[in-house]
Amino acid sequence: MEFRIPFAISRDLEILKRRSKRFMKFTSPKPNKIDDYLKDTGANINRRQYLAVCYRFFSFNLLSLSVILTSILGLAGANMFYYYGLGAAFLISGFMLANQMNYPRSFSINKARNIERNLISVLQDMLVQLNSGVPIFRILVNISESEYEQVSEEFKKITKEISAGISQIDALEKYGKLTNSRYFKRVLWQLSNGMRAGSDMGVVIKEGIKSLSDEQAIQIQSYGGKLNPLIMFYMLIAIILPSLAITFLIIISSILSASESMVKLMFFGIFGFVLFVQMMFLGIIKSRRPSLL
Repeated sequence: MEFRIPFAISRDLEILKRRSKRFMKFTSPKPNKIDDYLKDTGANINRRQYLAVCYRFFSFNLLSLSVILTSILGLAGANMFYYYGLGAAFLISGFMLANQMNYPRSFSINKARNIERNLISVLQDMLVQLNSGVPIFRILVNISESEYEQVSEEFKKITKEISAGISQIDALEKYGKLTNSRYFKRVLWQLSNGMRAGSDMGVVIKEGIKSLSDEQAIQIQSYGGKLNPLIMFYMLIAIILPSLAITFLIIISSILSASESMVKLMFFGIFGFVLFVQMMFLGIIKSRRPSLL
């Protein structure tokens, strides 16, 4: 997963940080949750630098959109085009700023979900290799070279630290502190504590698999319980209400002799409403999906 600031023209964070230095005076030095999210992304940028980049883009967007929108409305002959243009520019720029401010959090959440989705498979792979006599470090390297998406990327960082001279225990503990995935954090700490105590790593990994499998079963049960009211909501809003509305519209339009264009407009409105509900429902289903599945 590549960390890229939304709506930013350049992908080079160093260029963005250099151009936004003057906006750092508007940022607070007090740490907050954004610091943790940015550390989890692995990007070479701190909170004050990131906020400075966001404020710079907000200022640029507000200024450019104000000029563009007021010019268009002025040429169109709209009344009070200055107010409408500035208001629309502020709303659009504010939406883009909110998206940028929330991006580290959403990136960290998506990264944690990607890790947790592959975590049980990774532990099962590790257990098979360990039972085959493969050393722990070689197992970590093999996982980093496998197709386990973000888990492989994290193990690649760990093996790089170990190759640089850091002990396996310290490297595992370091990335256990950095990640925002509580299950991945638990697995790394179990591995590091098992190594430190000299325990049988096969037993440690088996316990990790059992713990995650039990958690997965709990998540599936909880997910099924959450789906029932969502399905009822979907049936009511996306099927029953539109059907009743169409029937009611046909009857009313025939009684009142409504114009053809008005009836078509109402039908298109119902279609747009149903489409919006469908998209919202799919988004809710995706967001409620258990992270270990």
